[in-house]
Amino acid sequence: MRKIKKKHKAISAPIADLVTYRALPTNTVNYIDPFLFLNHHGPQVYQPGNQGLPFGPHPHRGFETLTFILDGDIMHQDTGGGKDVIEAGGVQWMTAGRGLIHAEVSSEKFKQEGGSMEILQLWFNLPARYKMTDPKYIGLQKESIPVVSEDEGKVKVNVISGNWRGTKGPIPSLSDIHMASIEMQHGGSFVTSVEAARNIFFYVVRGSVNVNGDTVEKLHLVEFTNEGEQVEVEALEDSYILFGHALPYNEPVVAHGPFVMNTEAEIHQAFRDYQAGKMGSWES
Repeated sequence: MRKIKKKHKAISAPIADLVTYRALPTNTVNYIDPFLFLNHHGPQVYQPGNQGLPFGPHPHRGFETLTFILDGDIMHQDTGGGKDVIEAGGVQWMTAGRGLIHAEVSSEKFKQEGGSMEILQLWFNLPARYKMTDPKYIGLQKESIPVVSEDEGKVKVNVISGNWRGTKGPIPSLSDIHMASIEMQHGGSFVTSVEAARNIFFYVVRGSVNVNGDTVEKLHLVEFTNEGEQVEVEALEDSYILFGHALPYNEPVVAHGPFVMNTEAEIHQAFRDYQAGKMGSWES
């Protein structure tokens, strides 16, 4: 079995009135190559007439984002032409590449009516050879994400990228990143294998699970070693986890605000390019 190195508790990091827990980075873990950053927003309830999510127009370069909408919605718009509203159960995958400006806000309907909101955003690094690739955005509603049933329906694996037991995820990953969200009923279990060379991303959003003999509560990130391959998971209560894996890039990571590059010089260039309008101009 794959050995667990450490369990890391997400830290409270509210953004204005938005309940937020940050699982990556924290004071106990910086990143798990190529998984750089995870913010867990909510769960919380917005009243009617709210301001919604606070993420107005801002730039990115050098990495990718994957956003999971568990409750509520997100209206996405970017300077590459992407624009849509993704609702509960859907995901948004954005490749920032050489750079764009985007906004992630709540729909007018959600702001008017309110409701429950829980959203997670995960950042993947891009290897040096893809840092300046063309930006791309894919938004998928729940109905467009294939589901693999395990343990007589007690486990549902939503396959986003890569594959799960032969079911291919609808989003192609430049760097062969496999990602899934997994819904587990109490007592449900699954077993999977991940090549030892690949780093595993494992975060418990809701509930609690037993992972390779170790109990992991909600709001915890599991850091694995690269010893062993098998991962055994059993739900100790109804649970929801994010699970993925990828080969590490083993490249320098220089991050500053919205940019993730390999050198300080590239970060300075990113700021210059943004200020020069090379990442597009925003039109609301």
